[in-house]
Amino acid sequence: MILTEGSDLFTRERLDQIFPSDRADNFFEALYGEASEGAYDISLEFKGVQKNQLLFEFQLKQRPVKCLACNLTYGLPTVFERHPIINLKGIAKSIDTLLDGKFLCTGWRVGNTQEKSRQLHVLPISFIIE
Repeated sequence: MILTEGSDLFTRERLDQIFPSDRADNFFEALYGEASEGAYDISLEFKGVQKNQLLFEFQLKQRPVKCLACNLTYGLPTVFERHPIINLKGIAKSIDTLLDGKFLCTGWRVGNTQEKSRQLHVLPISFIIE
């Protein structure tokens, strides 16, 4: 199996199975005690392949009548790396399953928050595969 930029392995349906949309509500419920207190929804997007890395990003999309302020998202890389609801270890295992033994995730790295617009911030994440 050769993974390429246009790999159809990570379809929208599969990404939603790996990181379901209700995970954002669970994350905010754990942080604030109420899912409705969350300022954004979180989705996982596949961005491509670079050498021995699968490139993804968490997209943080502002919820209606909420503010997606920088101070809410800039500390997230370290939180996302460890938080059990975000569950990067589980995401890596799901990716391993899709790779069907051809490759194995051996680690990951969450990059710094990038502000794409006032309504969209992203956290790049790369999964190292061997």
